[in-house]
Amino acid sequence: MLRVESIDLSYGASRCLRSVSVEANPGQITCVLGRNGVGKSSLMRAIVGLERIQGGKILWEGKDVSALAPADRARAGIGYVPQGREIFPFLTVQENLETALAAAPRGSKVPEEVFTLFPILKQFLRRRGGDLSGGQQQQLAIARALTARPRLLILDEPTEGIQPSVIKDIARVIRLLAREKNFAVVLVEQYYEFARELADRIAVMVRGEVALGGPIGELDDESVRRLLTV
Repeated sequence: MLRVESIDLSYGASRCLRSVSVEANPGQITCVLGRNGVGKSSLMRAIVGLERIQGGKILWEGKDVSALAPADRARAGIGYVPQGREIFPFLTVQENLETALAAAPRGSKVPEEVFTLFPILKQFLRRRGGDLSGGQQQQLAIARALTARPRLLILDEPTEGIQPSVIKDIARVIRLLAREKNFAVVLVEQYYEFARELADRIAVMVRGEVALGGPIGELDDESVRRLLTV
């Protein structure tokens, strides 16, 4: 499981995260909610090692990974789908997927399962990433993360700017990964309705802090919605 324990993160004199704690268990989906600028993406980047925390701990499968480099965290089973997708526009779909093999076990190939999850990618293997639609690029970004065979998947606003039909496909895949593949999933989302359909646990962030969190069934909808309008 993932345990983020009271982490602090600052950019210069600006304190971005204040004693933030979240957790994600295998087979479950944890959704991090909040308005723009409250620190959600910074929290995700801290978990995967792209931002150095100034206090607290990040524990993955019982080990403190707070000081590990991003590549080492990837090899330890932490997958990341960044906000904005960040695919390589001039590489083909096949080449984009193969970039993740550096974090996979030696001798690995792109798993056929990613094409079962996202059949459109099989058709477009030789197409450049930049020529895909936004929804197809998002599917490629998720497939690329899965190519490294993670056990924890971090997704930063995977539905942003995506058409509704693709959003349904992405939700289906996220649910399958957690329920059937026993992934631990952390999902950043702005829209409570989407998060509510998927989440086992939620954490609502306000100004760099977790203002409300816990199992979805134990939280009051109105309290959550009120914080999302702060």
